[in-house]
This record gives sequence, C-alpha cells and structure tokens, in this order.
Amino acid sequence: MNKTRIAAASAAYIGVIVLANWMTDTYGLVPIGFGLMVTAGTFAAGAALIARDWLQIETNRWWVLAGIAAGVVLSVVLANPAIAVASGVAFAVSELVDWGVFTPIRDMSLPLAVLVSSVVSAPVDTVLFLHIAGFGVTWEAVLGQFIVKTVMALIVAGAIVVVSDWREKQSHLR
Repeated sequence: MNKTRIAAASAAYIGVIVLANWMTDTYGLVPIGFGLMVTAGTFAAGAALIARDWLQIETNRWWVLAGIAAGVVLSVVLANPAIAVASGVAFAVSELVDWGVFTPIRDMSLPLAVLVSSVVSAPVDTVLFLHIAGFGVTWEAVLGQFIVKTVMALIVAGAIVVVSDWREKQSHLR
C-alpha cells in the first residue's frame, strides 16, 4: 500500500462528500435544463462515486466505509445534519451496491468497472438521498442526477482509457 496515494484518495473522497453536502445545504435543488433538477451537490456526489472506486482500489471496502463516516461527521459540522445523515445512508447503501459491481469487473476492465458501478449505484444513491433529505423523489430530480453522475463516470472512464493507452505507448518506447 502506498501511503501517499491512500492519503490522497481518502482526502479526495471525504472532501467531495463534505463539498456535496455543503453545496446541497447551501443551494438546494438547481435546474440543469430541459426541466431537469439536481441537488447542487450532485456534481460533487458524482465525483464522490468515482473517488470511492479510487479509494477502494488503494485500500479496501472497510476503509471506504470509514471514509463515509468521516465525511458524514465533517458534514454535520459544516452543513445541515439532516443532509449529512441522508448522505451517509445513501453513500453507504450505494457502496454496498458498488461492491457487487465494481469489484468483480475491475480486474477485467477498470474503465468499464468505473462506468458500470456508477451507472448502477447512482440511482440508488439518488433516490435514497432525495427521500431521506426531504427533497422528494421526482422523475426530474432522479433523471437529472443520473445524467450528471453518468456523464462524470464517462469522463473518468475515458480518461482512464487515454492514460492507460499513453502509458502503454510510453513503455513500448523505452
């Protein structure tokens, strides 16, 4: 285990959880066009789903759960406690879903694992969070958040492919 990468992944994961909760507490639901709505923290929450995969690669599942707990504790201090609790429950349950998807796929294809696990866990996270936080589970909010989180996963999966290809080409040049 590389301690620097673990620290970076942990900080990124906890940081985006807190940021998502603070943004949602501060700005609530915001329009993204076409009649769709997202909680303001959706963009950070999408990043959290990806940071979670990174943290799982660097550590293990239990470390991820500890990261969720740390993010919730900090969010209670920095944002609305009700949003922090809703976030913690949603992240924990979606993490269980993610384990069943990301872990078996990642050895086959890391980009595919990031994309599929985000597509599967994002709706779980979204519906639970909206319901528990009291925003209401509407098709406009669920679809809006699913689109934002999926686009973020596509960007990360694409970046992984590009970086992997670049590294492979660099290794052949040596």
